[in-house]
Amino acid sequence: MATKSQRNYVCQSCGAAHTRWGGKCDACGEWNSLAEEITETAMPKGLGSAKARGRAIHLTRLHDENHKQPPRNVTGIKEFDRVTGGGLVPGSAILIGGDPGIGKSTLLLQISCILANKGVTCAYISGEEAVDQIRLRAQRLGLEKASLALAAATSVRDIVATMEDPALGIELMIIDSIQTMFVDTVESAPGTVTQVRTSAAEIIRAAKKRNVTVMFVGHVTKEGTIAGPRVLEHIVDTVLYFEGDRGHQFRILRAIKNRFGPTDEIGVFEMMHTGLQEVENPSALFLSQRQDNVTGSAVLAALEGSRPVLVEVQALVAPTSFGTPRRAVIGWDSNRLAMILAVLEARCGLQFSGADVYLNIAGGIRINEPAADMAVAAALVSSLSGYALPSQTVFFGEIGLSGETRPVAQAALRLKEAAKLGFEKAVIASRHKETKGDPLKADEVKHLLDMIDLIAQGEKAYARG
Repeated sequence: MATKSQRNYVCQSCGAAHTRWGGKCDACGEWNSLAEEITETAMPKGLGSAKARGRAIHLTRLHDENHKQPPRNVTGIKEFDRVTGGGLVPGSAILIGGDPGIGKSTLLLQISCILANKGVTCAYISGEEAVDQIRLRAQRLGLEKASLALAAATSVRDIVATMEDPALGIELMIIDSIQTMFVDTVESAPGTVTQVRTSAAEIIRAAKKRNVTVMFVGHVTKEGTIAGPRVLEHIVDTVLYFEGDRGHQFRILRAIKNRFGPTDEIGVFEMMHTGLQEVENPSALFLSQRQDNVTGSAVLAALEGSRPVLVEVQALVAPTSFGTPRRAVIGWDSNRLAMILAVLEARCGLQFSGADVYLNIAGGIRINEPAADMAVAAALVSSLSGYALPSQTVFFGEIGLSGETRPVAQAALRLKEAAKLGFEKAVIASRHKETKGDPLKADEVKHLLDMIDLIAQGEKAYARG
């Protein structure tokens, strides 16, 4: 089968191919993202003839009594096993991304060393570090005696040959990182869209053939997405994002995609000098630095995957010295904040147009669900009025554009978590049906004005007391 060299200009952001160079990608609109790449295109002859016809695919039944699925490899790190759905599935491909220095390589080194000590044959392939550098990190983590195989390599051909060697019997392979790998039949430089796509596809094909679990480390762009083509996230089985702020010791491992478990599940870790330590009760950790009787502070009972998490929502409303007030948000959607401010002004008569508004989700965690609307609104009202919210009260519920409140999922689970941490009261959206046996007192409100009245009544009772 003959081959033909083809010269294209491929966008490094979206992977779209162009026949000529341009300053802007027509597919995604990104500027200065086109890079020249040369690919070898196969030219089949006589595709329609009888001799060139493909062979029939071997089909198997869905239900096979003789087939036994191999068990998952449980790492023993409960937070990681929770995110992956109960451990590593043999033959699966996992992609983990995150900011530089967030702890991706540290976590994977800990996982591979723990499994190696349990008898799982593991190989750690690094394209960024030398073997001695990996040994230094293992000594710092106290894992230098683990029976883990190390190598510094970037050739996909060599990695696939190692994976398919029956004498080695590799069961888990770490690739750190996929952007440093290259296929020698592709003339593009390592890290380009074609190289990343081809390298990942070749390694995953060999891994599924040999039932080897492979874990890729992926670099991220300045926007926080995994660098390379979007198809990279489609061909893997699981996509994990490592989130966190370098100013905090907390790290959040979030499942964005998981074919073998739930999505949006999170695992909470704490970065220590001995590596990443799992946090079994993240709610208590996120609220450990919270102060009582402070205006603009509200406790949100959030739900991340199947886990209830209590976090502190902090709001500050201050007079502005600019013509256009400033809106700054950390850990939440800025568009959602703009909507809540508009509803408070239009439906409740409060004025935020002449003030700067700052919102922060304390602890470095990012909240994405609409249940945070109620807590954000309560914190904003508290900061604007100067009334401190009751310290033993949690808030959660969605807010509509007319100011009405809407119930959110798993309210009983959120209330149970709040009661376990000593909270006595909750302000939530009005539920459609009556429920009995709530672990703490829940005040259900139908409109934002009802919540504001509760805050005012609480402040009057506090003043009389």
